[in-house]
Amino acid sequence: MPVQKATPYLFFNGTAEKALQHYKQALGAKIEGLMRYGEMPDVETSTPEDARRVVHAYVRIGGAELMASDTPAGKTTPAGSKVEVCLDYDDVEEMARHFEALAAGGKVTMGLHDTFWGAKFGALVDAYGIHWMFNCTQKKS
Repeated sequence: MPVQKATPYLFFNGTAEKALQHYKQALGAKIEGLMRYGEMPDVETSTPEDARRVVHAYVRIGGAELMASDTPAGKTTPAGSKVEVCLDYDDVEEMARHFEALAAGGKVTMGLHDTFWGAKFGALVDAYGIHWMFNCTQKKS
């Protein structure tokens, strides 16, 4: 059976819920499922804060899907990433609004600009350390 799809899975160090709320506001993301470590059977958490950490979340951004979680208490996810989430748009103005909203508190690594491949493109690292690319193929006149 061939692969049906690939879904990026984002890991956070205790900030997953804040990040997902930011994506909801900035990108119109819909959090369609969220479970916490404290809801897992047969798992003891050492503090109420640890129990509130996200063990798994399912998020939809338009037609795209993401999954996310916090690392277990006492473990960390290294900063930086070898993976970037690319969002493809069909509307440049909507893309620009989302780019600016997601950049708040983060760092723009490449401002939105016209590319040689016929798209408007930009990249940023959000306030939670996730790397994003924004791409909108422009219609030829």
